[in-house]
Amino acid sequence: MAIETIIAQLDAEIARLYQVRNLLSSTGKVEGKINTTNGTVTRKTRSSASGKGKGKRVLSPEARKAIADAQRRRWAAQKAKG
Repeated sequence: MAIETIIAQLDAEIARLYQVRNLLSSTGKVEGKINTTNGTVTRKTRSSASGKGKGKRVLSPEARKAIADAQRRRWAAQKAKG
């Protein structure tokens, strides 16, 4: 009888892992929580169509250097005035 219980628990865990894998491989960002008592998965998705979940913009090293140089020029001009 104990073996059947263990096998049933293993099957439930495998089903939960498949659900998590499917959630993670779906499109968009997924935040999920697994309820350990009954094995259900609650998920929230953030669609990129709303414009909120776009993430950070990336600057090239050249653009970053140009911005830093311009700021240094502004600081030097401000220091020269005062």
